[in-house]
Parts: sequence; structure tokens; C-alpha cells
Amino acid sequence: MKYLDVKTDYAFKKVFGSEGSKGVLISFLNAVIDFEGDEEIKDLSIVDPYQIPLIKGMKDTYVDVKAELSDGKRVIIEMQVLNVEGFEKRVLYNAAKAYSSQLQRAEIYTSIEPIIALTITDFTMFEETDKVISYFKLIEKESLIQYSDDIELIFIELPKFDKEEEDLKEIADKWIYFIRHAGSLEYIPLSLESEEEIRRAFEIANTAGMDEEELDAQQRRHDFIYLQKSSIEYALKRGKEEGVNEMQREAVIKLYKRAAMTPEAIAEVLDIDFEFVKETLEK
Repeated sequence: MKYLDVKTDYAFKKVFGSEGSKGVLISFLNAVIDFEGDEEIKDLSIVDPYQIPLIKGMKDTYVDVKAELSDGKRVIIEMQVLNVEGFEKRVLYNAAKAYSSQLQRAEIYTSIEPIIALTITDFTMFEETDKVISYFKLIEKESLIQYSDDIELIFIELPKFDKEEEDLKEIADKWIYFIRHAGSLEYIPLSLESEEEIRRAFEIANTAGMDEEELDAQQRRHDFIYLQKSSIEYALKRGKEEGVNEMQREAVIKLYKRAAMTPEAIAEVLDIDFEFVKETLEK
């Protein structure tokens, strides 16, 4: 069997944000959100469920999973592979926007429900800690008095998760292992098979159940994201000042074309002249 790489955004939304994903999403959120006491999610509704994506230029596509819990809280879940400039601010902006947009004219502030922004990253965000899951709230910085729990930011940093299959005991670890490794697995590991909703997640991620159109869209998105990731890592390694030579640019342009990017999008992503892109693709 072959499974989708759940670290890519469309695949992540298919697994956790489809019509049949409610139980999967409830299990995952209960595993990774640090609720107080015995509180847990009993029910939720998925906002804007997954549909087969329409792939065009893809550069500005933003995909997330949104859910409204039975107690009124709202959760935004995002999978982020690329460590792009301003990403931290975007997470905060999206959480604040989701929070403030609830208030309609003439409504009172007490009608606003709390927001949880859960972000999974395929890169390290907080070098100063080795924690895989980090929780942020508004608190007084000396006495640590909590101002409000209305906006909570949660980050799961996949590169920090180094547990092997035989080490998986907690349900949170099993979910993180699934997200990190599903795309490279050919069978469901025994340590995960006993978890009903994780088995269901594997069923949704199984490429055998997809038609040609959906599989093609998922593969193109996967190629696009990892081409971007590779080019970013390459630029960081070589340094922005050094750049790349013409032959290297041509090779990268052709790789992006294979990922179904338009010439305009390629020029914008690589920050190079559109005519050069056009001439390269016509060779």
C-alpha cells in the first residue's frame, strides 16, 4: 500500500478535514491540545470540508482545517512545510482575525468564542527548547497571571520528534508519528493499528482509494511544495549573495514546470526575469 505524505497541506486537509474525518479530527485534537482537568472534545463540525483541489499557479494557495467545537470554541489547524518569511506573524494574524471576525455590528463582546490556532511545522521554530509541542497564551510576564484563554497558539515541530515505532506509547506520539511518516510507510505499524481513528486516517490517506484526478492533484501539490522547500534550503546553503548560475536556474525552472506551475508563478517564486523563464521553457 502507498499513503499520502500528510505533511503536505492538501493531503493534511483530506485526512483531517474531509466529510468523514470528524472522529479522526476529534481524536487528534484531544491528543495534542492541553485541556484543563477532564475536559475533552465530544463533538465538532468541520468548516469548509476538503474537496479535490484545483491546481493552477499554486504559489498563493493557503490551505487549513477549521472546526467549530460543540462548546463554541473554534480551532484552526495548519500544516506548514516551508519556513517562509513572516510565517510567525501570519499565524498570529490568522488567529486574531478569526477571533475578531466573530463580532458582528451591534453584538456584545461576550459573544466571542475562544480560538485555538494549532500549527504543525516541518521545520524547527523554537531553537531554545527541545519540546515537540509548545503552548502559548496571554499571561503577565512576571507573575504569570493569565489574562485570557480566548486565543491560544499551539505549535508541533516535527523535526524534534525522534521516537521510533517501538517507543510509541501515548496517543499524541502516535498521531505525530503518523503525520511525520505516513508518506513513507507501506503498511500500518502494529503500534498504531490498535487506535481506531488512526486506522481510519490511514484509510483516508491510502492512495488506492483515489481517482486519477485527485491523485494527480495531490502529487502535483506534493511536488510543488517540496521543490519550493528544496530551493529554499539550497538558497540558504549557498547564501543569497552567491545565488545560482544560469544552468542551475534552467534546471530548477524545468523542475517547477513539471509540478504544473505557470511561467509567471515560476518567475515570481525564483525572483527572476519572466522572459528568461519563458525562453528556458521554449528550449
